[in-house]
Amino acid sequence: MKMNFNKTLILVYFVFGIAECFAQDILRIDSSFSKAVRKGTRTLNGIPGNKYWQNTADYKLKVKFEPKTRLLIGTAEIDYRNNSPDTLSEIWFKLYANIYKKGVNRKSKIEKKDLGDGLTLKKIVVDKHAIENHDVIIDGTNMKLQNAEVLPHSSAHFRIDYEYTLNEGSHLRTGKIDNGAYFIAYFFPRVAVYDDIDGWNKYPYTGEEEFYNDFCNFEAAIEVPDGYALWATGDLKNGKKIYQKQINDRVEYAGISDTIVNVIDEQDIKSNAVTKRKSFNTFKFEAKQVTDFAFALSNHYVWKSVSLVVDSLTGRRTRVDAVYNPIHEDYNEVIDFAAKTVEGMSFHFPAWPFPYSHMTVFDGLDQMEYPMMANDNPTKTREDAITLTNHEIFHTMFPFYMGTNETKYGWMDEGWATIGEWKLSNYVDSSYVDDYGIQATAKSSGDRNDTPIMTLTTDLKGGGAFTNSYPKPALGYLYLEGYLGKELFRNALHHYIKTWQGKHPQPLDFFRAMNAGSGENLDWFWNRWFYEEGMLDLAIQRVVKQENDEYLITVKNKSNKPLPIYLTVYYSDGSTEKINRSIGIWKDGGRTVSLFLNTQKKIKSVALGNTYVPDKNNQDNVFYVN
Repeated sequence: MKMNFNKTLILVYFVFGIAECFAQDILRIDSSFSKAVRKGTRTLNGIPGNKYWQNTADYKLKVKFEPKTRLLIGTAEIDYRNNSPDTLSEIWFKLYANIYKKGVNRKSKIEKKDLGDGLTLKKIVVDKHAIENHDVIIDGTNMKLQNAEVLPHSSAHFRIDYEYTLNEGSHLRTGKIDNGAYFIAYFFPRVAVYDDIDGWNKYPYTGEEEFYNDFCNFEAAIEVPDGYALWATGDLKNGKKIYQKQINDRVEYAGISDTIVNVIDEQDIKSNAVTKRKSFNTFKFEAKQVTDFAFALSNHYVWKSVSLVVDSLTGRRTRVDAVYNPIHEDYNEVIDFAAKTVEGMSFHFPAWPFPYSHMTVFDGLDQMEYPMMANDNPTKTREDAITLTNHEIFHTMFPFYMGTNETKYGWMDEGWATIGEWKLSNYVDSSYVDDYGIQATAKSSGDRNDTPIMTLTTDLKGGGAFTNSYPKPALGYLYLEGYLGKELFRNALHHYIKTWQGKHPQPLDFFRAMNAGSGENLDWFWNRWFYEEGMLDLAIQRVVKQENDEYLITVKNKSNKPLPIYLTVYYSDGSTEKINRSIGIWKDGGRTVSLFLNTQKKIKSVALGNTYVPDKNNQDNVFYVN
């Protein structure tokens, strides 16, 4: 093609500050990861070692819940498999419900009226032998069983009888919503993760940091009074015995329907025509290879449902549910937002078939994700409903499909949910641009709590607890996509997913998997964006008219962080032109870049900035040309 040299002809750049160039960045490898590499469970190439292992369990949960008293009585039978080469001389459990126990250290505020006895253990049996009280050590949300040895590559059977009273207020991801609606999570004792990096996961649950669980199989039998419908992780196995025929028929039809089905409407509720007329109904669910199990119930919520194809190769469908109080009119569109989110995840970003058979968005008092379930509060605006819905559903991939350690590295799931929110909110509604977290990142950049992203989540403080987990890693992913291009970035991400799905990837596994999937050593970027501190600030230093219709535009990066450049050139005739450069322009470590623009037009001004480029000081982002 012959170019028209009467318009903008050429854009070339060169980098000043060669003396500032970095040597090839080398990612830091901590001692625990190095030890795992030596043992053959990890590699430095982004793939599991040939001796990689992880433990698992089969859970059979039997629960009776009484809404009036909020008393939950349960039995957990656990077949735990120790796939490690280590003898486990003690077994650690997580008692997450103890966050509501008096005297437990926590970061989240809980009202005095909601503090109680926590999870009360009635009986613990290991391989048919009852555990004595002196062998049970409970410290907050952690429990250690002594004298419960599990040999390498062997199994143990645990039976734990317990009960606790669900919180009425202080709704922290779980609890009573109103008289007749409840979201119940973290309701059973579970074996803590034992992995090749840290051994037992001994971090307590404080209410702020999130979770780290093994991939397990669940069978749950949940008994609730007549009139209550119930939704949960996994597939309902006895719908015909629980629901009245017209309700069960609607559920089955929704599973094959492209149009929204009103499974339970207000008339069904008024007529008490939802469940079979029994004093109690026992809902039975099964879920395979999931990291957690949660359920919700209500006697006055409506239920909308629809399904869609999520895998074009197999024709597999996912059913999407919106379950809510009909007085919350903002929830009327949630079924549309949820279905569009699942579609967007499957075919747009990350363009990976939605992995589960159903996804339920439940009208609750929080903004929290669980496998196949979301506990989402009502919202004030339509935009908030869109972003909340796609953020929580996006967590299906990270951490639930990928098994990351949220307790230590919240950014490995929240960062992905944030970029998912940015991309999918626009996919749900093309008129909406979501800038969640951008201004907070700009404002706090370089402040005391603006530590490196790699700071352990448990050590984050102040605003850094938000920005380091949510927008900062999301921006890193976004900038990397701009640098690699969408197709190559997708290939790299899919390589990471294929390699580590159903496992427990560490940060270095992720970084090196993305390197391998893209075919490029990206350590220069990982190091500067994730491991180092640095204020986010670009500035236009000058715009100078050169000879031969050229302008020299100089942009300075005031930190070591690679930031993309978005320039808008305003001409005196009223026209504009965009000039964009990816983070690759800073790859060699320079701090100043000059762009040559060839044009016969007269430049009036040049502005620097973009929605997704936080800038600490935007006072130097516009340059007026004399």
